[in-house]
Amino acid sequence: MRYPRLALFAAAVSFTVDSGALHAQTASTENTALFTRNDAILAAGFAGLTVAMFPLDKSLARILTNDVSKTNKWLSRSATGVELLTDPGSLIIGAALYTAGRVSHKPNIEDLGWHGTESIIIAGSTTWILKSLAGRARPYVSKDTSPADFQLFAGFRNGDRMSFPSGHTTTAFAAASAVTSEVRRMWPGHTWLVGPAMYGGATLVGLSRMYHDKHWASDVVVGAAIGTFTGIKVVRYTHAHPQNRLDRAILKDKAAGMRIPVATFRIPLSF
Repeated sequence: MRYPRLALFAAAVSFTVDSGALHAQTASTENTALFTRNDAILAAGFAGLTVAMFPLDKSLARILTNDVSKTNKWLSRSATGVELLTDPGSLIIGAALYTAGRVSHKPNIEDLGWHGTESIIIAGSTTWILKSLAGRARPYVSKDTSPADFQLFAGFRNGDRMSFPSGHTTTAFAAASAVTSEVRRMWPGHTWLVGPAMYGGATLVGLSRMYHDKHWASDVVVGAAIGTFTGIKVVRYTHAHPQNRLDRAILKDKAAGMRIPVATFRIPLSF
């Protein structure tokens, strides 16, 4: 039964990457409504995947945390690396892009850094509240035997009960969806490269959290959903409402009452 279950999880991961990248591409070309029919379809897909993952949580945890994989130094280092790149790496990168754009008078880069960071903050806050409320025990608490162990509000007082959803996965997908959406707006010809790279990297983050026995598969899927939606919505809303209070307070050109022309700054991405 091991391989069919892995195949189903791989299909779930593939859906997450493909649908997220496609949705981020279409988000900037659709109308400016905050919620659309595509949003409903994507939400339904994520909900279905979450339900499908619950019965597989236990078996997938055992597959990814077996003795063979745990003793593989390359896997261990790689998993730790992608997690560090996500937290605190994503916030450091976002702040660096924002600062570089502001200092060099490149409004699109400043915009990219801020909206990516804003997406991470909003998605991370949402996930923290849900984790605390749900009180789901992390896999290692029961040695991967009790995926249904929820205690309402227990996450507020016990870090071992903050499994659902995955915070690292949320952060990774928030960054991926925000960056892909912004690239689609500024450099549409390069979305095919940036989208799969960003979403693929975010998927590795979710797998690394399962490998480290910190999250169940369903935690990862829900985290991916929250992050994907947040990044898309932040970019869509802020560009539909360029004079919103946060952007006016943080972005230099918005404070001056200007709109960002898409052609203001372009860099070659064909490397």
